[in-house]
Parts: sequence; C-alpha cells; structure tokens
Amino acid sequence: MKLQTIEYYFREVLISMIRNRLMTFASIGTVAVSLFILGVFFILVMNMTKMADSLESQVQISAYLNDALPEEGRKEVERMTKDLKSVAKTEYIPKEEALQKLQDRLGKQKKILDALGDSNPLPNSFLITVKSADEVQKTAAAVADLYGVDEVKYGQDVAEHLFDLTHLMRLFGLILMLLLTGATIFIISNTIRLTVFARRKEIAIMKFVGATDWFIRWPFILEGMGLGFIGGGISALILRSFYSAMSAKIYSTLAFFPMIEQYPFMNYVTAALITAGILIGTLGSAVSLKKFLEV
Repeated sequence: MKLQTIEYYFREVLISMIRNRLMTFASIGTVAVSLFILGVFFILVMNMTKMADSLESQVQISAYLNDALPEEGRKEVERMTKDLKSVAKTEYIPKEEALQKLQDRLGKQKKILDALGDSNPLPNSFLITVKSADEVQKTAAAVADLYGVDEVKYGQDVAEHLFDLTHLMRLFGLILMLLLTGATIFIISNTIRLTVFARRKEIAIMKFVGATDWFIRWPFILEGMGLGFIGGGISALILRSFYSAMSAKIYSTLAFFPMIEQYPFMNYVTAALITAGILIGTLGSAVSLKKFLEV
C-alpha cells in the first residue's frame, strides 16, 4: 500500500469524524458507557472470585493427637503429614498453647475454666492447611488414618456449604460476564452500523465511480478502530478512578476485605478495555459495510 494512499485513508477518517461529529460522539459515548459497565462487572466478578478463594483457603484441618503418643510418634505424624502432596503447611499446637488460645478467646468469661484447676483436657494437635479446597476431605481422611491421630475435624458441614457457595459465585460470575459481553458487542455494533447507514449514499457513489471494496472499506474500518480506541480509553480512565475510589472506601470500613490490588490489575483491565474497543469497532464497521457494498 502506497504512503499516499495511507495518508488519504487517515485524512478521510479525520474529515468523516468531524463532518459526522454527532454520530461520532454517539458512537464513542456508546462504546465508553458499554465498556465501562462491562468493566465494572468484570472487576466485581474478579473480586468475588478472589473472595471465594480467600474463604476456601481459610478452611483448615485440625488433627488431635493421642495423649499417650510419645515425642517420636508426634514427629513421625508431623513428617508424614508434611509429605502429603496436598498439604501446604503444618503447624504443631501443644496443649498448653491451645489452652492459652481458648482463654484468650473467652476473654472475661475465662473464669469458667477455673473449675479445671491445673488439669488441661485439651489434646496436642496439628493445624493443617491444604493447597486446594478440593483436597480438604481427601487430606482429612489420609491424616485420620495416621497412627497416633485420635480425631480429625475441619468443620465438615460448614466447609461443604462454603464450597457450594463459592462454586455458585464463580458460575454466576462467568454467566454474567458472558451475557454482558454479548450485550456490549450487540449495542456497540449496532451503533456503528447506524454510523455506516447514515453514509450509505456516499458508499454507493464511490462504488459507482469504480472504487474497489477495500478502498471503500479501509477508511470505515480505521474509523471504527479509532472510535473503539477512544471509547475504550475513556471507559478505562473512568473505571480506574472508580476502582481507586471504591478500594479506598472499602479499605476504610472493611480493612480485611480481600480485594485485588489496584496495580497491576487495573493496567491489565485498561489494556483489555482498549483492545476490546478496537476489536469491536473494527468488526462492527466490517460487518456493517458488507450490506452496503453489495451494489
């Protein structure tokens, strides 16, 4: 392609955007609003997924040891537990430390433990963290079979309901994102189609004077790319400010809420929105032109 032809295409794009500025603003506005809404739901879904991962990672297995188990037996249980591929971390909690934690948890009500005197009914135990929530039940069963382990608990009923909830959250988020992505593509494509429709006579005249399809197509495709780029950029800038304000508000009230760090997460979102804007603008222009090129 000659440099002169490229200059002509870009000049035509600029002239067209200025001449049809109302449709240009409408297209950019539609792209920006649609991608902003899509972006909002995307970061919400991603943060829901992070929260689900955080909740699942907090499910731990408590393995209570037999009081008669000697120190060598305890070390053997610890070694065999750590050797399990599904185990991320194993922490030994002596019975004295367990009693102290119970007293701290009871606070002012710890006097109810005075009846125990010097005795400590709590067993030595291991607190086991697994690598994946799906491995909890299997790991608990493996630990329960180890010699010297009297009982294993991981809040079975609560954990199962929690896993059901987090799986539902992920499924809901995926379905929502697919629906919104489809709606966004439909809205933006139809807006660009209106822009092309408003210039159908110009396209017909160029066809009649002998212009090739690609000669007609390129300025529209470049214009669609430009509209998508500008709209995607605007939506990304607004979304970055929105996420920053939302993060500050949540951290000021819920300091331990597991939100995704703004950077580099929002850099990826920005790149995705601009890329999506360019692609949708390009496809919208190409598809819309097809009908009017059939003269």
